[in-house]
Amino acid sequence: AAVAFKNAKQFDQAREACLREAEAHENNKALFHAAKAYEQAGMMLKEMQRLPEAVQLIEKASMMYLENGTPDTAAIALERAGKLIENVSPEKAVQLYQQAASVFENEERLRQALEMLGKASRLLVRGRRLDEAALSLQKEKSIYKEIENYPTCYKKTIAQVLVHLHRNDYVAAERCVRESYSIPGFNGSEDCAALEQLLEGYDQQDQDQVSEVCNLPLFKYMDNDYAKLGLTLVVPGGGIKKKSPNAAQDKARGPATVGSHADEEEDEYSGGLC
Repeated sequence: AAVAFKNAKQFDQAREACLREAEAHENNKALFHAAKAYEQAGMMLKEMQRLPEAVQLIEKASMMYLENGTPDTAAIALERAGKLIENVSPEKAVQLYQQAASVFENEERLRQALEMLGKASRLLVRGRRLDEAALSLQKEKSIYKEIENYPTCYKKTIAQVLVHLHRNDYVAAERCVRESYSIPGFNGSEDCAALEQLLEGYDQQDQDQVSEVCNLPLFKYMDNDYAKLGLTLVVPGGGIKKKSPNAAQDKARGPATVGSHADEEEDEYSGGLC
């Protein structure tokens, strides 16, 4: 009946039929089939553009899949729910992707877990939830390191640094690069060189240098959400190049500052202890 209603585009009746089917399977302790029917009911709600309700039913189905001992199917259902709700409620989608990642990770299906974590990280960046994004990227990087996919670790380090700099946390960005020296091949890679240049430019408030680094293909051809972070990165203090204090002092003093060695020693602290 559900299939007939669906083919006739009578989605509300189709949903009702799916729910009755799910109830019958539950009464027979056939959890897998009950979960399938709940998922189908969710898909009927999707056709009716009732997305939050659709996601609720698919989440219920995923719990039943887990109870039934089919975690892979549960994770796939959670991913499907995440895709449905992504444009309406990114916060909910992040939660669903993270749940799916946990299920895959428990099953030691790390590549699938990484795919889910990657989706969550990108959504967090898009929603400017940068503190959470930094943690999510760290989790991704740890797993990539575990499976010895080192080049992707380098890319995740770039994404982390951009997130930290947008959080105005230079110390965390620097620590992130420093910790990455333990990843085989990072020290001496173009990723490492570019990040050191980026941090130097940011620290010196040199907007030109920062923009130059962020326009490198290495940054521009990352996932869109991270590439945008690079292109919109502004250094603190309005991006004015700092002149070295000594140069400024020399200019102010002019030629008269050249004196005897004895004078220099006497006046050792004239500029203040700092």
